[in-house]
Amino acid sequence: MSVEKAKRIRELLDRNDALLVAHYYQRDEIVEVADLVGDSLELARNASGNPRSLVVFCGVGFMGQSVKILSPQKRVIMPRLACCSMARMIDSSYYDESIKLMESYGIKKEDIFPITYINSNAEVKAKVGEMGGVVCTSANASKIFEYAKSHNKKIFFLPDRCLGLNLAQRHSIPSAVLGVSSKEEVLRAEIICYDGFCSVHQLFSVEDIEFYRAKFPDILIATHPECPPEVVAKSDFVGSTSQIINFVNSLEPTQRVAVGTEFNLVNRLRKPVNGVNYTFVLSSTKPECPTMNETTLDDIINVLEAYERGEPYNEINLDSNISALAKRALDKMMELSK
Repeated sequence: MSVEKAKRIRELLDRNDALLVAHYYQRDEIVEVADLVGDSLELARNASGNPRSLVVFCGVGFMGQSVKILSPQKRVIMPRLACCSMARMIDSSYYDESIKLMESYGIKKEDIFPITYINSNAEVKAKVGEMGGVVCTSANASKIFEYAKSHNKKIFFLPDRCLGLNLAQRHSIPSAVLGVSSKEEVLRAEIICYDGFCSVHQLFSVEDIEFYRAKFPDILIATHPECPPEVVAKSDFVGSTSQIINFVNSLEPTQRVAVGTEFNLVNRLRKPVNGVNYTFVLSSTKPECPTMNETTLDDIINVLEAYERGEPYNEINLDSNISALAKRALDKMMELSK
């Protein structure tokens, strides 16, 4: 990391009462200079609760939106308006079409309880909030799922089918994927999943697990719940980004572990011991999120300098009605996550 650029960023942050936050999947140079680093839940909670008036968010668009929704009084800017491919798979019109399809099967709208993964835009969160639903992250999905079950309705989980299917598998309840499963399967299902996915976590396979187990019989496999259900089923540990970090850090330094999540995170989990690497990426290809890797130190400097000149760009601004409805779903998540 450039020391000069890091110093310049710190000067700009301090002068503009700004907080620099970064998701775990960002480049090392971004993580090293950030004030806060975390997963979606940590960043939503901590950035919105921080007293600084400006949040500079290094991540993808829906993350910056979440902070703005939870703290509308703050200004939120992003060095890059990077998109999440999963979040792009659903918008408000696709959401409405999904509800109509379930209604055409004979499921009443009032009998549907929606849960949207935080990887969705503000308009989708607003639709969920309007129906009394909740946002979730991979860290709190099980807790939110238990709350949803208490309503005795069909759970509509969106947009990540893998996280929804893995929740169903964990709780031993029938599930279906809307638009893929038959009408009969959808009607039998307790959790109905939208057909979205994470392009990075789709890279991990059962063959990858078998390769590592054959090479290192004592190896542990840790995966993210956005991975396909067959991969999750053969893993020793499944958890959110933060939970994976805690799990790996709890292991003996020489315990081999192969991790199924984004490359940047895995690459900095543990240092080699006596020159031997005991932490592996669970993939034959580099599972790097291209949009999470867009942001550079220069981008942070440029966006802060423009803000200081009174020429802000990449600022998150939301319609007040959409923000209010989305806040219902996010606030409920925060309440249930305490």
